[in-house]
Amino acid sequence: MDAELPIHQRILADIRGRIVSGAWPPGHRIPFEHELTREYQCSRMTVNKALSQLAKSGLIERRRKSGSFVKRPQSQAAILEIHDIGTEVRALRLPYRYELVQRLVRAATRADRERIAVTVGSPLVELTCLHFAGVDPFCLEERLISLATVPEAEAEGFGKTAPSAWLLGKVPWSAAEHAIRAIAAEARVAKLLDVPNGTACLVIERRTWTDGKPVTHVRLTYPGDSHRLVARFAPSDG
Repeated sequence: MDAELPIHQRILADIRGRIVSGAWPPGHRIPFEHELTREYQCSRMTVNKALSQLAKSGLIERRRKSGSFVKRPQSQAAILEIHDIGTEVRALRLPYRYELVQRLVRAATRADRERIAVTVGSPLVELTCLHFAGVDPFCLEERLISLATVPEAEAEGFGKTAPSAWLLGKVPWSAAEHAIRAIAAEARVAKLLDVPNGTACLVIERRTWTDGKPVTHVRLTYPGDSHRLVARFAPSDG
């Protein structure tokens, strides 16, 4: 049956099948055009047509002078949801890894008061964490947790358990606020995410409360080409 397909459709189906099956994971280099031309005994124009369709569908990316590569899938998050980043990565069918970069217990400063709405001097846990999708950094997490609201966090090292998963299991939040913006990664963020300085990144800042008391402030920074936000709306009665 495959032999009845036009050659460019056979090439497209073969490559798509290898990507979807996981045989060619994200970052895998697709054979060069001249290699595919030889394999399928067809013209370079035919190969180019198939690769162009794959790129248009978002399965591969074509890099000038480097070739074509399996594209890392974009994650998507509903704007109003609070979700676990590990679950988000696994939904992409990529291995997940978490790494604690820094943990501090300290008193809140004036700048912290703006972020988490606590009084100056209140005890906080400050965390810097990395979440990986495969071998690549997926998200930088910078978090403050109020020990006045969540005193159990002082005894938690967060060396093995990501704070997002820990908090979702420990604290029943009653209100949340999201702020979303784009940034150009400055040197520290770029180094942690292993991207060039100035890379476009998506930043989600979130604050949560329980019974009116501040729980946490988190800043999640994603390389801009690996994440998108989704919101669903319904018409109001008014």
